Amino acid sequence: MQRRDFFKFMGASGALLSGASVLGAEHQSKIDPDNVVGVLTDFTECIGCRECEWACKNAHEMATPPLESYKDKSVFANYRRPDETGFTVVNRFHEKGCTQTDLDVKVQCMHCNDPACVSACIVAALEKQDFGPVTYDAWKCIGCRYCMVACPFEIPAYEYNNALTPIVQKCDMCISRLDVGKIPACVEICPRNALTFGKRSDLIKVAREKIADNPGKYVNHIYGETELGGTSWLFISCEPFDTLNFPKLEQASVVTLPESIQHGIFKYFIPPAMFYGLLGMIMKLTKSDSETADNTNSSSEVHHD
Repeated sequence: MQRRDFFKFMGASGALLSGASVLGAEHQSKIDPDNVVGVLTDFTECIGCRECEWACKNAHEMATPPLESYKDKSVFANYRRPDETGFTVVNRFHEKGCTQTDLDVKVQCMHCNDPACVSACIVAALEKQDFGPVTYDAWKCIGCRYCMVACPFEIPAYEYNNALTPIVQKCDMCISRLDVGKIPACVEICPRNALTFGKRSDLIKVAREKIADNPGKYVNHIYGETELGGTSWLFISCEPFDTLNFPKLEQASVVTLPESIQHGIFKYFIPPAMFYGLLGMIMKLTKSDSETADNTNSSSEVHHD
């Protein structure tokens, strides 16, 4: 590419990316990880009662059998994942070394500080609230399901059985309850205080104190403190987390750049037609110069002969 082509390209593309750059700056400063709320889960306290599963469904007005039916432990025969019919599940890991018996493990949306699902959503249907929860707006969703591909924890679930109005489903940290001063339903119902709701920075202090005050009871790892930039849902355990089907992840988040470009196009309403028109203009500019150069070379060759 010639020097003048480079400046033409930079000038044209700058118009497109200026909005994205603004969004990128917004992304960096949107939340303060120390001031968001979250939940600390202590697997050593969980007894596998599954009352949290019932409370979650009840709070979100989902179909659910009576609470009494959750005493059925046959579900532990198979590993389960949260889906569109239930936003949290408890799995039982048998004969773990730290307990010599069973270890019960609750899973749900992690509510990442820098969520990949939010970054992947091209219409901002998913949003990280400044106080912690990652929420979903079904009215904005176009069903692309990029969020499902992007999530490293495989949490967002799609209503494939809903032929007319399918939506994505996931835990929202009971934001409707938080808005009226209540705590998440799963935390409220837990009979063993395996779940603690509070300010994320305070929960990290509680977790560190538990680990320090109980040598040998916990592995020295607060899962979610640093993984992918940190999460609002935190965990402590007597077993290494990779043995409990928790993915090993890098500490740094890697979603800022794609979010800046992608959301810059849609949030600032740069229509796709304009975007492709801009690319066409750049191609035309560079092609015109290329043809001019070719004609000049051809003329030189004829004159030379």
